[in-house]
Amino acid sequence: MISVNELDFEKGGGLIPVVVQDYSTREVLMVAYVNKEALEKTIESGYAHYWSRSRKSLWKKGETSGNVQKIREIFVDCDQDALLYLVDQVGPACHLNKRSCFFRRLL
Repeated sequence: MISVNELDFEKGGGLIPVVVQDYSTREVLMVAYVNKEALEKTIESGYAHYWSRSRKSLWKKGETSGNVQKIREIFVDCDQDALLYLVDQVGPACHLNKRSCFFRRLL
């Protein structure tokens, strides 16, 4: 077990990337970023919160759409600078109304 204070937020300028997978299917749903505050809110509430790099603000996934992500487990990578969220996804994860943000194949 690792605490939030042991994570390396500095390497990414205060942000850590998060890979989000469906708990049951292990389908990769999206990639987002958290700062320390977003991660603490996620742990406290049990629902995914992220940091928007474009809006420069904290946001709860599904706050307006209802497509929330209930946290089942959180894993930390070996360098302590990336996270994996296993979630129960309600509705589509992608803002383009797709189940996963990874629906396009690179040519």
